[in-house]
Amino acid sequence: MQTPSNRIDRRDLIVGGVSALALGAAGAVSFAPPARAAAPQVGPEKPSFYRFKLGSFEVVTLLDGLRPGDGPHPTFGANQSPEDVAALMTANFLPPNQMVNSFTPVLVNTGREVVLFDTGLGAGARPAMGRLADRLAAAGYAPDQIDIVVLTHLHGDHIGGLMEGDKPAFANARYVTGSKEYDFWTKTAPSTPAAESAKAVEAKVVPLAEKMTFIDDGASVVSGITAMAAHGHTPGHMIFNLESDGRRLVLTADTANHYVASLQKPDWEVRFDADKAAAAATRKSVFGMLAADKVPFVGYHMPFPAVGFVEPMGEGFRYVPASYQFDL
Repeated sequence: MQTPSNRIDRRDLIVGGVSALALGAAGAVSFAPPARAAAPQVGPEKPSFYRFKLGSFEVVTLLDGLRPGDGPHPTFGANQSPEDVAALMTANFLPPNQMVNSFTPVLVNTGREVVLFDTGLGAGARPAMGRLADRLAAAGYAPDQIDIVVLTHLHGDHIGGLMEGDKPAFANARYVTGSKEYDFWTKTAPSTPAAESAKAVEAKVVPLAEKMTFIDDGASVVSGITAMAAHGHTPGHMIFNLESDGRRLVLTADTANHYVASLQKPDWEVRFDADKAAAAATRKSVFGMLAADKVPFVGYHMPFPAVGFVEPMGEGFRYVPASYQFDL
């Protein structure tokens, strides 16, 4: 039997333990080494390419560059108030007054032909841009392996990489673009406010005209790749449907150029759309089709790697980035 003099109750243990901890903390000596960085930081970097299978096709999206800047307003939503555009960005976890634009050419290896869609801004366009040659090399391709270069339209950020000096960048390629698009830029645009862009077409595209095939809606580039008219952004802007072994993908080019502003609000005007009403109608038609059929797409200015889906959302669409759909 314990006596009061030698009994240690639970309260004594708790009080004693706390006191010991306090003393230990007050007199503790740290033996941890001083904090230091194991290596210097090297800065942010996105992957330079994304390669995946579409049936028997190999598809590679190539990051030609990123352009940070102010926006989206007034480039996007020019017919809206700055406050409304900023509110939409904030609601989608984006900065209200800043944006980053991506530029994404696409390579498709069918197993018989290597087809490149658009050529980026061209080397030396500005720092960290015009990287197509580097990106092709990283993805395992050389410029002289390109069989066909398809130009969705003839804006400068799609034709800039066609030439290296006065020589074609893709020595063995033939070229494909829309007949209506080519006619506009070579016959009409020089007398319009688009004259400056027409000068780029004169320098980059016209020298290749003898090796160029001019196509219209429904034309086949090669087996499994079909052109579709998507006018509005430019007079002859085209998109391309890819099909292989029951799998389908659409290259939407510049049909929508901001994954929130242009998709959730397809009626919002875009500064670079030549015919703003036609461009809005095209956005609703193309992405309505993709949403209804649950078809993936690659958008030239979507966030890299620029592959995703859309679903109906209010008056427009919600962008859903691809995850592992192409790994299966």
